[in-house]
Amino acid sequence: MTAPTIRVQSENFDLQVEIDALTAGRKDIGAVVTFTGLCRDEQGQLFALELEHYPGMAEAEMRRIADLAMTRFSLLGLTAIHRYGKILPGENIVLVIAAAPHRQAAFDGANFVMDFLKTAAPFWKKEHAADGTAGEWVPAKDADDAAREKWR
Repeated sequence: MTAPTIRVQSENFDLQVEIDALTAGRKDIGAVVTFTGLCRDEQGQLFALELEHYPGMAEAEMRRIADLAMTRFSLLGLTAIHRYGKILPGENIVLVIAAAPHRQAAFDGANFVMDFLKTAAPFWKKEHAADGTAGEWVPAKDADDAAREKWR
């Protein structure tokens, strides 16, 4: 088991580069599951999302979540990247890659990480409307809390 890769960055990421880095030289991995969260335009209403985070604390919480997932699902590798700054529709926001000997552990590990990132990691989203009106902070969703609770 290798230590998870955790990054919070303003720059975009390349899915294939990240998969290759996680799996290079590995013969024990039988499944890789990826999740990429993208910024959507909300049917033309959204110009951009502005993501902020609590530096240091965001990375620490992501590492805590990743370590839990590694242990709980016997993952062989894990990458979690979350972007911050202004992100336009169609651009990447978050990436989770879970590697395991078998598919179910990889699927469960990736789902677990996303469910906890959405609710426990200190990230905030502000919407910037396409018509130029001032953005609003996006409130937490009860559905995200419910998704996290299924893992307890």
